[in-house]
Amino acid sequence: MNEVKWAIITGADGGMGREITRAVAKAGYQIIMACYNPSKAEIVRQRLIGETGNPNLEVMAIDLSSMRSVASFAGQILERNIPVSLLMNNAGTMETGFHVTADGFERTVSVNYVGPYLLTRKLIPAMVRGARIVNMVSCTYTIGHIDLPDFFHRGKMGKFWRIPVYSNTKLALLLFTLELAEQLRDKGITVNAADPGIVSTNIITMHQWFDPLTDLFFRPFIRKPKKGASTAIGLLLGEKEAGVTGQLYASNRRKKLSDKYAHHVQQEQLWESTERTIAQWLE
Repeated sequence: MNEVKWAIITGADGGMGREITRAVAKAGYQIIMACYNPSKAEIVRQRLIGETGNPNLEVMAIDLSSMRSVASFAGQILERNIPVSLLMNNAGTMETGFHVTADGFERTVSVNYVGPYLLTRKLIPAMVRGARIVNMVSCTYTIGHIDLPDFFHRGKMGKFWRIPVYSNTKLALLLFTLELAEQLRDKGITVNAADPGIVSTNIITMHQWFDPLTDLFFRPFIRKPKKGASTAIGLLLGEKEAGVTGQLYASNRRKKLSDKYAHHVQQEQLWESTERTIAQWLE
């Protein structure tokens, strides 16, 4: 009798999330689609069941801008004793203005970094040996800069600007990936980051992000969600990626990080600062 394998995918109803969920469903996993809008996700769930023939897809609500919601979601998984084999931190946002959550975090920072961080940390006790954690980052991490403690509450020092703030969250998520990989190495749980490239999803609306000339320049490089998702899918399901940990993959290949990022001066500092910031929800 085959052992049931469970996967949790955040933002499973979005562009790339849908492609990732489809691939994981075809691989036979029981999937929890962790989504902000359950009614929208339910429509996607029904379609994916029809497309993949896998009926074991379940929608659960999660709001990554609310630490109470994240802690409640993780608590339900732990109460159900679900043995988690895959955790895909896919959901993300790029806020168009400065918005503060009920917890006092800048919203992009909460959804892209603090929420996934808390979710992952709380789910570790549920993870089986050989489990894989994949974090969706972005090539923009290279222009990221983390100003502590402003990062958590404003996204950056000075005036809000969405592209730098988004980039800062993706750098933070990459550093979390590298630090967590070291901490979980002995547990046999792997942690890697996937860079999908520039993907046509709801996060980026080209006519809002770029001026028309730049839009024309970048459009040939915009990937469809299926292509953008393929790197994450490989990290979740690929046989040759089994055991690989603490790495960044882009275009389905391992990307060598420069020393600036592989040994980032803020990696441990960010971890410790985040632990202190979310301590009340980690209990």
